Amino acid sequence: MNSRRRFLKTGLTGLAGVTLLPPVDSFAGPAGSVAPSAAGKFKLRFALASDGHYGQPGIDSDGFYNDLVKWLTREHRDNHLDLVIINGDLVHDRPDLLPKVKSTFLDKLPVPYHTLPGNHDFADAALWKRVFGYEDNYMFEFGDIGFVLANTANTRGEYVCPNPVFLKEAFEKMKSKKIVFTVLHIAPHRWTPEEESIFLECPEVLEILHAYPNIKAVFHGHDHSLDGVRYTNKLPHLFDSHFGGNWGTDYKGYRIVEVTAENQVVTYQVNASMNPRLNSTRL
Repeated sequence: MNSRRRFLKTGLTGLAGVTLLPPVDSFAGPAGSVAPSAAGKFKLRFALASDGHYGQPGIDSDGFYNDLVKWLTREHRDNHLDLVIINGDLVHDRPDLLPKVKSTFLDKLPVPYHTLPGNHDFADAALWKRVFGYEDNYMFEFGDIGFVLANTANTRGEYVCPNPVFLKEAFEKMKSKKIVFTVLHIAPHRWTPEEESIFLECPEVLEILHAYPNIKAVFHGHDHSLDGVRYTNKLPHLFDSHFGGNWGTDYKGYRIVEVTAENQVVTYQVNASMNPRLNSTRL
């Protein structure tokens, strides 16, 4: 972990908001430079957060989770949220703590929430269903918007490509949806050669993702130092920094996604522990 952290600090932090493949109407600017359109008239507004790492030695696990609940409660009060997604690494190598995270913290969120395992959760379908009531690969819908969430790790914490059979079946079922969002803790592509130990390389999964034009974005956690957007072909992959753990961006926060009545999607990163917005991106 120490060597990985050194590499991330020196090699990747500067890439957090860089488009590595051709963008889709994307731009970057100072915090707050991109305002959400049609404020208060969204058909869907939700938040994504990842990497709480509850139980990691030497960190304030309770403080990090209490902060997240406080931030998202305030976000809902001020701007309204329809749902929250917690994208992996809810705990740190302690799957026995997942029930505590659920009952003590996540159940206090002011809106419905969905969760997905990360590589530090050491979880499979049976464990996830026992704790949260659904398996580690699943889909749900919000009106004409679909969500597909898939596990990218096994019970030993090893990285694995998401199940392509599940993904294809899910996307086929979602073909009539106007918009589909995909959530994967670990990204299925390495944008630089140095990322061999950080991300996965899953060409079959990328081919499936690129085959469905209603898939508008893929959301990732895992790399605490990334909080911007990258692309495979024209498909945006968005990162949300971290709200726990002991490394990554200097701030802790979460990502907001807003969908207007006209199906315009705007997403931006919230620097909850410091300033309001980072790396706004219009999709």
